[in-house]
Amino acid sequence: MGTFLGHFVPGLAFAILGMWHTLNTIKAYKLKGASGFRSATWFPFPSPLPGLKHLELYLLLAFSALAIVDQLLDLPLLALSLQPDTLEHATMYLHLGVYASVALAADVAASPSSSPHHGALGDVVAALAASVFGQELFLLRLHSADHVVLEGHYHWLMQLVVTASLVLTSATVVLPRSFPVAVVRSASVLFQGLWFVVMGFVLWVPSLMPTGCHGAEGSAAMHSAVACSTKEAARRAMAMANLQFSWVLAAVWVVTAYMCLRVDSRCMEYVQIQGPRADGRVLTGDGESSQKRVFPVSEVRTCVE
Repeated sequence: MGTFLGHFVPGLAFAILGMWHTLNTIKAYKLKGASGFRSATWFPFPSPLPGLKHLELYLLLAFSALAIVDQLLDLPLLALSLQPDTLEHATMYLHLGVYASVALAADVAASPSSSPHHGALGDVVAALAASVFGQELFLLRLHSADHVVLEGHYHWLMQLVVTASLVLTSATVVLPRSFPVAVVRSASVLFQGLWFVVMGFVLWVPSLMPTGCHGAEGSAAMHSAVACSTKEAARRAMAMANLQFSWVLAAVWVVTAYMCLRVDSRCMEYVQIQGPRADGRVLTGDGESSQKRVFPVSEVRTCVE
């Protein structure tokens, strides 16, 4: 990952994934209402072609496989690179691939009448999603690469975002019907992707490096860390990193709030009406008896956008 593209491409992928999850989480809540909502770790792709239902999981599997190959294969020499830092990065993507594989298998194995996000299988998939962030945090925290001064500060801020994703994803296992937990978890994935993109530009593009700092080794090749000429320059650069972190967070909340307000929340709920009892009366959804005979209907919710 020690390149501009090594930060930009994964960051862009996570940002798109976070936007996709945030939008679908909000839509699911608006459509199903508070009583029917349940958080999900992946969402079917809306397409008339049945084979595209698992597009999100297919893309995660393909992305993980390509990222592992990129980390372990030294291009253009086509030689294996088994350095500790490349193995650590590849292991992060390995856990992402394991999660996507299990989520795909769980949905394929689920009966047509059940949802893959419900029951024991859904809980296992959610736990695996949490473990992806747990392993990412573990390997970032104990990274073999010597991230110091400015680069180390950016990675420390990254660990804060990953920690939030880990805690919130774990919370969805315990609180699967909590909309705030689900939407903030999705927003944290968006935040993680955007911050990774920011790191790529600031740490690996010479013209965007902070004043008084430069590439430590051949910055033109964009394969080096950032070094600052003075302690004052380093402090100023870290202060700017803190501001960038706060600005990105503000942007994430603005986007999330806009999507929450943009989707119309005027939903109507219809409760289930039970069939007639032995005395000829029926029991309605609120528990009150009525003399009228009505046909039993299922619980229906509609949402007008």
